[in-house]
Formats: sequence, C-alpha cells, structure tokens
Amino acid sequence: MPAFEVRAITPADTYTLRHQVLWPDKPLEYVKVENDAAGLHFGAFLGEELVSVVSLFVEDSEARFRKFATHPTYQRQGIGSVLLKRVLTEARRHGATHIWCDARQDSADFYARFGLLPQGAEFFKGPIAYLRMGCEL
Repeated sequence: MPAFEVRAITPADTYTLRHQVLWPDKPLEYVKVENDAAGLHFGAFLGEELVSVVSLFVEDSEARFRKFATHPTYQRQGIGSVLLKRVLTEARRHGATHIWCDARQDSADFYARFGLLPQGAEFFKGPIAYLRMGCEL
C-alpha cells in the first residue's frame, strides 16, 4: 500500500475528485451536496496529491457518508479502506449509533467487508444501480 495521510478537508476540496470519479458526464454542480457546509470531509493524500475523498454527515445518532471517490489510479490499494475506517471512527466519536450510505451496486461487496448490509431494495440514479447499506456502530 502506498504511504498516504488522511486529513480533514473543506467541501470545495472534494468537488474535483467527486466530479472526475463519480459523475464525469454531469456538470460540476451535480456533485455538490446541499448541506456540504454541515458535513465533515476527509481526504487521503499522497504527498500533496488528493487521491480519495469522502463526506460524513451526522445528525443526532444517525450518520451518513456520501460522495466517496478514489482516483482510479489508486483504487484497490487499501486507501479507500483506511478512509472508510476513519469515517466509521468519526461517526462514533460524534455520537452516531447507526451509519448508512447509498452504495453503487458494484461496490456493495466492499462495504459489506466493513459490516454494512443492504437495507431495502435496489434503486437507480440514472442508469446506475444502488443499494442503501448500513450498520449499527
């Protein structure tokens, strides 16, 4: 696994990678979340290069993470796993007892390795299949 550092970042720091990885065919505005200012945002850096981002939103005992994106060059190298572990830790630290996400169907096995299980039926955002996945913390 490459040496990298996870740091807190601003919402604006997430936009380019979110756009590039998740929705490159949509306008940049599409990857912004209406309550980004209320979230906690984390990035994995190789030196000064931001290679993975995720945003966490905690409300009372419920946490949701969104817009988890890792640059394709750095996928399947453990960076996303470390970043997700950080999100789970931060959610607990902020008092959450349950966490969930809308996961792309093709990423469901990745989330299952962290104890997140499907919660409901498959649904679509455009042509992309998703599952709501979650777990108790």
